[in-house]
Amino acid sequence: MDEQITSTRKIIAFEKGERIEKEDVIVTEFPLTIVLNGHEFATMVCTPTYLNEMVIGFLASEGVIRFYDRDITSITIDENKGFAYVETSSQITPSISNQTKRFIGSCCGKSRQSFYFQNDVKTAKTSMSKQTITYQQCIQLMKELQSSSRTFQATGGVHNAAICTPDTIIQARTDIGRHNALDKLYGHCLKHRINVQDKILVFSGRISSEILLKAAKIGVGILLSKSAPTELALQAAEELNITTVGFIRGDRLNVYTHPDRIIL
Repeated sequence: MDEQITSTRKIIAFEKGERIEKEDVIVTEFPLTIVLNGHEFATMVCTPTYLNEMVIGFLASEGVIRFYDRDITSITIDENKGFAYVETSSQITPSISNQTKRFIGSCCGKSRQSFYFQNDVKTAKTSMSKQTITYQQCIQLMKELQSSSRTFQATGGVHNAAICTPDTIIQARTDIGRHNALDKLYGHCLKHRINVQDKILVFSGRISSEILLKAAKIGVGILLSKSAPTELALQAAEELNITTVGFIRGDRLNVYTHPDRIIL
């Protein structure tokens, strides 16, 4: 396993009433500050893999860029100092009307809400996807996602996300932050010009309204999760024509919105 992603720590465990000294595998947290056209824009707490893709996906989801090759002239990642330097073709200067620097934690609470709903109108897409998937394929994709993540199996401390066809995973990404994992996928698709309209997004975490909007920004029409959705997320999914499937566990699942894309 990549030492950059995990570390080991001696711990005390109690199992069946017995005290045991052993080593545990711990996932790594890494702060990365994005410097956009010479101005500090955001600091993200993430898993230090695929940082280039994560920065691209994050800037696209925030409406800063639309295309990788057209809008970004350079990206330089300094992992030693924890900085990502981005230059864009149009000299965008981050707004400092609210605060001089935005911090994005890896937690699932309100740490990212200052970003959402500001640019969603112009960046969230109503899905035109005609793609369908069978109930059995939903089950299989979720099993494949979870079994393929060695970091999750070793630590239990990361989220997994993958862009897929109905039959297989095309690309998967892992991160301590739910949004980061999706940004890495988004960045990968933009960088490699992958058409996502006919693809499926498979995700390990809860479907919140923010996650649903992120899926809409990526451009998929089907979102699969092993966890629960929120009511606000489902309202957005109805409006954006996105099929949401949750609680994919074992051989069962729940279809919440636009069920016509899920077939037997």
